[in-house]
Order: sequence, then C-alpha cells, then structure tokens
Amino acid sequence: MSDKVLTAEQVQALQPLYESVIAALKQVYDPEIPVNIYDLGLIYELNINPDREVYIKMTFTAPNCPMADQVMQEVQEAVEAVPTVTKVELELTFEPVWDKSMLSEEARVELGLDYEEGDDAYANYEG
Repeated sequence: MSDKVLTAEQVQALQPLYESVIAALKQVYDPEIPVNIYDLGLIYELNINPDREVYIKMTFTAPNCPMADQVMQEVQEAVEAVPTVTKVELELTFEPVWDKSMLSEEARVELGLDYEEGDDAYANYEG
C-alpha cells in the first residue's frame, strides 16, 4: 500500500468499493459471538488505494482466539471476492486491546448490552 494522499475525486470514485468491502466484512462472523467482525469493532483500519488494493488492520476479542487463522482466511476470501479488488493485505494487531466500547450500536443491540455510564459509544445520545 502506498502512503500517497488521494484526491477528492479518487476518494469519491473508491467510495462504492469501500461500501462493498464493508458489506463483505459484515458476512464474516466471530465463531463465538453471533455478531459480524465489522460490527464487533474488530476492523481497526481499512484503506483502499487507486489500484484497488485493500489493506485491513484488524484484531480479535482476545489474543489467544483459537479460531484466528480461520477468521483471517474468511476475511481474506470475502474481500478478495469483491469485484475489482486486486489485492488484499491483512495485518493482525492487539494494540489497542479490543474492548466492548468498540462495538457498533447494532452489535450492542444484538448482544443485549445496555448503556453504561461513561460509555463513549453513547456520548452523543440524545434519546
């Protein structure tokens, strides 16, 4: 992946591909939690360059995840299957350590988690 800054036109042209890659990531589930890896907050970084090469930095809910290799393979295959993607590079990291504040609102509802005082995910909640 190059560190080249994209123009506004390039970003706009790649937006549908970003959406397709996110949709593909939402088809991959953590084997122990009934929520997809995207909504679980396991994707820390998603970059796509003009050559349509995809770079993903991700984590797991625990460093000793016994299914890590399988999930990584599923991510690789799901993103490679997205039309026009030319390359997929995955990086696994445990910094920062995953915690439940990284869950999307959809994941929180799916898992039945309630608001907790000081929870950043609800910082702008006005309901």
